[in-house]
Amino acid sequence: MAESKPGQRKAVFTKVDQLRPNSSGLNLTLKVVDSKIVVQRGGIGGGRDGPQSRQTRIAECLVGDETGMIVFTARNEQVDLMKAGATVIVRNAKIDMFKGSMRLAVDKWGRIEVVEPADFTVKEDNNLSLVEFELVTVVEE
Repeated sequence: MAESKPGQRKAVFTKVDQLRPNSSGLNLTLKVVDSKIVVQRGGIGGGRDGPQSRQTRIAECLVGDETGMIVFTARNEQVDLMKAGATVIVRNAKIDMFKGSMRLAVDKWGRIEVVEPADFTVKEDNNLSLVEFELVTVVEE
């Protein structure tokens, strides 16, 4: 991985305090502060979609870096990676809006990678998910 292929750019990493609504293509190094499962349904033994239905798990994880924190929505197999105390690199993440506040998420085009513990302390007094945004329509005359 030392050599990059022609046409590939080096990943640009962002800090939590630079996140804005509806941004995408984000790369961040984060520590998981807390993780709790909010939805768990389906699985083995059959559900309403038949015996082969997949289990759905969604967890809200509080993640951050030295500039702030944000809620990360982990889905299915991502839940297993987002354990409290873990350091992760998220690649090609995006900001989803949920009830007027920002949530960080990684869809099928992104990646989560558990790495060696980082040497920063999470700034816990700057939680961007607590900031409420309002959609304003601007009418140009």
